[in-house]
Amino acid sequence: MPVEHLDVLIIGAGLSGIGAAYHLMKHCPGKTFAVLEGRAALGGTWDLFRYPGIRSDSDMFTLGYNFKPWNDPKAIADGPSIRRYIEETARENGIDRKIRYQHKVLKADWCSDSATWTLEVQRGDEAEPLKLSCHHLLMCTGYYRYEAGYTPEFPGREQFQGEVIHPQLWPADFDYTGKKVVVIGSGATAVTLVPSMADKAEHVTMLQRSPTYVINLPQKDLISNVLRPLLPKTWVYRFARARNVTLQMIFFMLSKGFPAQVRKVILGLARRQLGKDFDMRHFSPSYKPWDERVCVVPDGDLFKALRKGKASVVTDHIDSFSETGIRLKSGQTLAADVVVTATGLDLVMFGGMQIAVDGQPFDAAQSMGYRGIMLRDLPNAAVVLGYTNASWTLKADLSSEYFCRLINHMDAIGMRQYTPRNTADAVKEAPFLNLNSGYIQRAADKMPKQGDRAPWKLYQNYALDLALLRYGKVEDGYLVFSSPKSSAERGAALA
Repeated sequence: MPVEHLDVLIIGAGLSGIGAAYHLMKHCPGKTFAVLEGRAALGGTWDLFRYPGIRSDSDMFTLGYNFKPWNDPKAIADGPSIRRYIEETARENGIDRKIRYQHKVLKADWCSDSATWTLEVQRGDEAEPLKLSCHHLLMCTGYYRYEAGYTPEFPGREQFQGEVIHPQLWPADFDYTGKKVVVIGSGATAVTLVPSMADKAEHVTMLQRSPTYVINLPQKDLISNVLRPLLPKTWVYRFARARNVTLQMIFFMLSKGFPAQVRKVILGLARRQLGKDFDMRHFSPSYKPWDERVCVVPDGDLFKALRKGKASVVTDHIDSFSETGIRLKSGQTLAADVVVTATGLDLVMFGGMQIAVDGQPFDAAQSMGYRGIMLRDLPNAAVVLGYTNASWTLKADLSSEYFCRLINHMDAIGMRQYTPRNTADAVKEAPFLNLNSGYIQRAADKMPKQGDRAPWKLYQNYALDLALLRYGKVEDGYLVFSSPKSSAERGAALA
């Protein structure tokens, strides 16, 4: 059976994949492509996660696409609204007709002789994998395993008589009305779940090993909502986007440059929300701001639930589960009918697919990021990953634009293969993601490295990436261009 060939294959129909398809259609209109999605629906994270209160922890002016205004009054949006935004983008631009659902990529093999990728794809329940080929592979698979989240081994868990749920696999129509709930964790998922469950549950306890920095932001953008009826919506969106990008960068730089002062401000604002009698050790991390991601609570919903007594925070370590709850190292026992393990993600590269280059397995952990989008020694492939210190889509949009620039440049110079190579002196290696969050540290041995200088350094800075990816030179001496020899040339070489 002949192998279907396309110019580009995009892996993943989530926020990044739909955005990448838009940029490809706009900037490379002559290229054939398909979007391969392993699940039965688009949306990625925003379709997978269905736990109570699921929402963005970034404003939608920066989490939204640079080409499609976000016009909802809520700037910090709920999951279903974000999913509808992605669906609308796909439908409006004809991208929905390019998506092939239940196409899970198992393997991708690069052949330098033909300058092509050949993919093995599991299509639904079919026993025999489908084969597809392409010149360019764009992986928009995120960085975590979709099948399950990370859950530590808890002693005595099998004794517990209640429900244990990971937010990534939330049961449909699960009823927790009138139940005692313990949410294990202190990250973005936990601070979302606690106030969302507090109204129906008897009580919700957030059990954390250590605190997280939490800041309150308004859910609605008053300025944008006032201006939207008066000015073109695109103008309002661009203004809000530019303003919020600038504020995000300033906040991050201040956190890194003046951590003690920023810490004092964050804790002071939290104290005002919680009241003078609240035990602030539950919101006073031992680390500096932005050593781990800062959590956002819209309209102070977490603080309100704590003030009302519908929720509480316990900072302690788990000793073991019991039949009726959780025993802590301090000797305290937390009664629970439901335990939610908001304990993080299980990170994985390439969506779990196996990658090989000319028959040799490619190990991402032994590679180094190039411009934050490609990997050293991996030809004709890009990996779209967003920011960890700002909205994901800011970097995803820039990465997709650069990928299109690169394809057009190759056509212009008549080359078929590009490969990032380290042609300079020794580059010092550092972790690819410079956060101390548990889910990142657990996966350090799976992730590529970054270098100490361009183009191997991951800047996590939108202004710098804008200059490098949208306006910087494609040919920089590190991206090596080539073309496979024709059959006649290979024959002449052997003669």
